[in-house]
Amino acid sequence: MSTTITTLTDQNNSTLRTAAYGAVSLIAAAGATHKGISQGSIALTSATGLVGHVLAAKSKDIHLHGKSVAELADQVLPSLTAAMNLLGKQDPAEADNFRDTVLVAVEAATQPHRGGPNPAVTAMARKITAAMDAA
Repeated sequence: MSTTITTLTDQNNSTLRTAAYGAVSLIAAAGATHKGISQGSIALTSATGLVGHVLAAKSKDIHLHGKSVAELADQVLPSLTAAMNLLGKQDPAEADNFRDTVLVAVEAATQPHRGGPNPAVTAMARKITAAMDAA
């Protein structure tokens, strides 16, 4: 287990959860299938390491508000960048773990179940990746 677990504040944990679960929420808002969203959520709860502990914790600190995809993206995309910056400073291996976990969740959520992938979902997946890479 990583020794950085004790160095993350409640706010840090909230940022990580908001970013990860927000990424799946953005994919849902862009039009991914219900089955895909379920698979994306399962991917998040299957994470290991520090990220796995943070994402698995029962918490009510994920506050995603907005009446449009744009409003949701205004919250989630900066949270993804912030999460990568935070983890990159504290534990670069966990930053990689977080990025991989979110990308697996996004990939699972965007898998086409009938026909090809929805272009809006594909575009949102690119925006999520770019937000994490901006760190």
